[in-house]
Amino acid sequence: MGGCGSKNAAGKNKSFLIETMAGHEKGINCMALSEDGSVLATGSEDKTARLWSTKTHNCECIGILRGHEEYINCILIEDCYVLTGSADKTIRKWDVSTCECVLICRGHTSIIYRMICTGDFIFTSSYDCTARCWDFENGECLRVFRGHKKFVCPLIFIPADDDDADGTLDMEGANDLLITGSADATARKWNFETGKCLTVFKGHDHREGAIMCMATDNLGRVLFTGSADKTVRSWNLARGEQLKIFEGHTGSVICMQVINKIMYTGSADHTARAWVTEFGDCTRVYKGHKHSVAVVKFRDGLLYTACGDGIARTFDAKSGALKREFKGHEKAIYAIQIVDGKLFTGSFDGTMKVWDTTGIIDDTTFGKDDKEKERQKQQQLDKNQNGIENGKIMID
Repeated sequence: MGGCGSKNAAGKNKSFLIETMAGHEKGINCMALSEDGSVLATGSEDKTARLWSTKTHNCECIGILRGHEEYINCILIEDCYVLTGSADKTIRKWDVSTCECVLICRGHTSIIYRMICTGDFIFTSSYDCTARCWDFENGECLRVFRGHKKFVCPLIFIPADDDDADGTLDMEGANDLLITGSADATARKWNFETGKCLTVFKGHDHREGAIMCMATDNLGRVLFTGSADKTVRSWNLARGEQLKIFEGHTGSVICMQVINKIMYTGSADHTARAWVTEFGDCTRVYKGHKHSVAVVKFRDGLLYTACGDGIARTFDAKSGALKREFKGHEKAIYAIQIVDGKLFTGSFDGTMKVWDTTGIIDDTTFGKDDKEKERQKQQQLDKNQNGIENGKIMID
């Protein structure tokens, strides 16, 4: 397995470049990380996925997954399997050890956009205006969630709350829920068991209000939707009521992450922002980007961003100060992962670069005790490309 080249540049680049992995023939669209952080998977425009070792002295390509007929949009690692969603309208399940495709899920009639996995079920969204649920073991399509008028983008799965005796989480009872966001400017809440739409969240400007990203609070009781109408809105999930409008971005809100009481957003206006979720106040603007911010990722008091200008950046999350720029890619960066003092960046230039991130944390305003608390809370965060809080809520 392998066949992927690398260029060692340790110590020679002021941007802390360790090495460049040149294996994909076209742009990298997505990344996923195994639960133990030892394997990284990348999905590409070249119709292949590749597996990489992250904890060896040098990053190595340990497998190539071939079989899709079009580019790969989304990727996950679940146990000893890789899941890929493609523009060829299929989802494939691959054995990590053999790199063989063991399952193909067919049913969508257009491009697969996003994907999440609970272990038992796979959920996918598509340009065919639907979301679907598949059996992880045999690939059977179990549910089709119909109702959106335009393509479906982000997904969130919220398992039933066994402690929700008063029904505050879901007025119809303790049910597993699927939340979908769409280009039709709405989000929808679905009963997983019946496939019935329980609530439609309306409020974003329908003329330009495609919902690009979503998140929830830790308990799964407040929904946040980021939109092309330049706003984020928060909603009471049980009642469907709009709570707050977060205004300040001057371009589409592309990505978000909610950590405790703070929400981080990235936008086409070339900035990232931090907000207090309870009050809707913007507390920090992270400046310096020269193109759209495609990814925001909080880790140990730092905010990492990936940008269309081909540069990844690290900010002190609390003060907003730019701490480090990682320069070297020739095109936009669409995916990043952080593993043991290393930053992995996947770019549309077809390369993955590995960067040294050590030493940044020591020079921040984030307290030592706070760092350790956050490290413990974030152990499960960013498994694959989804945010999984306490091993429960799954977001893409």
